[in-house]
Amino acid sequence: MSAEANAGKALTRTVDGTSYARIPIRTRVVMPGDDLDAFILEYAKEAVQPGDLLFVTEKIVAITQGRSFKLDSITPRKLALFLSKYVTRTPYGIGLGMPETMEMALRECGTPRILFAAAVSAVTKAFGRKGDFYRIAGDKARAIDGPTKGTIPPYNQAVVLGPERPREVAARLKSLLGIDLDVAVVDINDLGGNILGSTMDKAGEKRLVAILKDNPLGQGHESTPLGIVRHS
Repeated sequence: MSAEANAGKALTRTVDGTSYARIPIRTRVVMPGDDLDAFILEYAKEAVQPGDLLFVTEKIVAITQGRSFKLDSITPRKLALFLSKYVTRTPYGIGLGMPETMEMALRECGTPRILFAAAVSAVTKAFGRKGDFYRIAGDKARAIDGPTKGTIPPYNQAVVLGPERPREVAARLKSLLGIDLDVAVVDINDLGGNILGSTMDKAGEKRLVAILKDNPLGQGHESTPLGIVRHS
């Protein structure tokens, strides 16, 4: 476990008058075929304490579920080529701004839903409103990760979908660790984040988003896909 914050990030954050430590856990790179339970036991079992909250990035959950696909295995249809041209790319995540990620969104969410989201977004963007595409397309579309400049190999040549049954995963990991703590599967980047599944109520998830708002695990080669939130 790292005792230091990742570069450019703070180790603590105060939310509603309470100070929280955000402790990154450095690991090896998760590979397809890895067992998530064994990985969590290897890296988090000795690091967590009663009362902690363990947060796990959605990407490693999805990879261990077999939801990582090499770019050269994805053949985008013409519709994916067309729609991806109109997605805004950012340094923090390519989203659906490349044909391969858009193709996977069409497969995951269904063509009608993606087309409806694109149509609504085209209209509302003209009036200065942003974010409607992902609000309509939903969490499955939002959670799709494509390669960016800082992506660790081999995922710089892959598309990773969102995890399946993240709430069930969080509950299983809590039971696996065997102490009184909470677990959350999170989708966090430098633009914000979402809690995909957790052992907390909605208020707890909202608080966690605020605690992790500045993305303490970083966006590049930090190799810290796990972290602990602890009252400091």
